[in-house]
Amino acid sequence: MKILAISGSLRFQSTNSALLQAILRIAPSYMETITYEELGDLPHFSPDKDGQHSPDVVLRYRKALMDSDGVVICTPEYAHGIPGVLKNSLDWVVGSGEYVNKPVMVLSASPSYMGGDKAHASLVTSLRAMNVIVVETCSFPIPFARKKLKDNGEFADQATVEIFQNAWLQFANAIRSRMQSFADEHLR
Repeated sequence: MKILAISGSLRFQSTNSALLQAILRIAPSYMETITYEELGDLPHFSPDKDGQHSPDVVLRYRKALMDSDGVVICTPEYAHGIPGVLKNSLDWVVGSGEYVNKPVMVLSASPSYMGGDKAHASLVTSLRAMNVIVVETCSFPIPFARKKLKDNGEFADQATVEIFQNAWLQFANAIRSRMQSFADEHLR
């Protein structure tokens, strides 16, 4: 299984990016995880820039999505919503459809006790509008995010490790189910 991981934060020492890397380190060995690194390089979306002459960075983004079996997104919350750069990345693929029927694990992380719940809800709403399979059993806000990690980037406690190990199992099951449905559709 190939998993594309996207952090909604561009900040150099982002808690979300660090948390995403910790989550990826405990992914099952049968998963190949790839971190998407060009989120900040995507130009502002405009239908006039899309189509036959889409920028190369957009084409690479779309290919990374197409080549993945599932996507993990971990985002901060800015002003009760998702960061503009993450929303921009979604806008680039609304019409082209690379997210359609793609299983996605949606995480929002915040230093607050709310865990970025409004960003989480906003992202889930946008993804559902794009016909994404939001895997509810492994999608959730992460409160007190900074306390979840040690200075070395590892999880601070075993309970957090177990939460994300379980999330990976739920995500793998959803991906397998989607792959099976896809195979069954093509056998008919």
